[in-house]
Amino acid sequence: MRRAIALLAAVVTASLLAGCADSGGLDGDLVDDWAAPSAPGPFTPAAGVCQVADFADVVTLAAYAPVDCAAPHRVETVHVGAFPAGRPAPPPGGSAELRGAFADCDARATGHVGADWRAGRLRLAVAVPSGAGWAAGARWYRCDLTEVSTVEAAATVVLRTGSLRDALRRPSTLRLGCQRARADGGSVRTLLPVDCAARHDAEFVGVWRAPDRPYPTRPADWAPLYAGCRSVLGRYVGVPDDADLRFRSGVVVRPPGTGRWRVGDRGVRCYLWLDDRTVTGSLRGAGPAALPVRTR
Repeated sequence: MRRAIALLAAVVTASLLAGCADSGGLDGDLVDDWAAPSAPGPFTPAAGVCQVADFADVVTLAAYAPVDCAAPHRVETVHVGAFPAGRPAPPPGGSAELRGAFADCDARATGHVGADWRAGRLRLAVAVPSGAGWAAGARWYRCDLTEVSTVEAAATVVLRTGSLRDALRRPSTLRLGCQRARADGGSVRTLLPVDCAARHDAEFVGVWRAPDRPYPTRPADWAPLYAGCRSVLGRYVGVPDDADLRFRSGVVVRPPGTGRWRVGDRGVRCYLWLDDRTVTGSLRGAGPAALPVRTR
């Protein structure tokens, strides 16, 4: 019996020694064959999330704190795109790259809310990486939408809950509609939103896309904007876009600011303005009887 046990031990030992001599392609080191961890890549923000902090045009990892859009927030990221490679620093305002990014964000934001985002109390902005992020290889741009208290001057950012997805596909308090104009010297200084059932003298009629030309600075530069908005007004009310249109209604134009114009924003908000009377109800599709030619 002892001899059998000794023989079995010898066989096991020989097998173990043989295993050490021939590992079948393994060198017996369980560590040096593991792949080394890859170097961390540049930070890229996510789309479909929101931020509690107000908009920033330069985003760093330290300031990046996404939250679910069901929570209170100020900014919603609707898309994250990529700049073409090759530029050593983030593109400046007015560059072809930044204008291309804005054009992409413009289309993405419109698709996200279900209509031109300018038809609502919304602001679109493009955020880019910091200089340090760019040096680390970041090449993204972020398309951010924000609800604002008004599309007039002195707007404030609204702390909201819920995503803006499809927000303009349905009736919403976000949508621009009837307005009460505050005029001074024959020009409108401020437009205040009111319910269309209340008496009012102005109404948002749509957006006119201006051609790629310098920002208007002289009276003659503004003429194409007024002509463009009159055409939008005519289609909205359902009246002929002819020489008599200017005698049916005044028009208020609200172009983007010079900085936004420089990055490619050409969307001009257009309003009809009845400087001689007030009405109740919307004039959308109301036709010539609701907007008669006034005495010249």
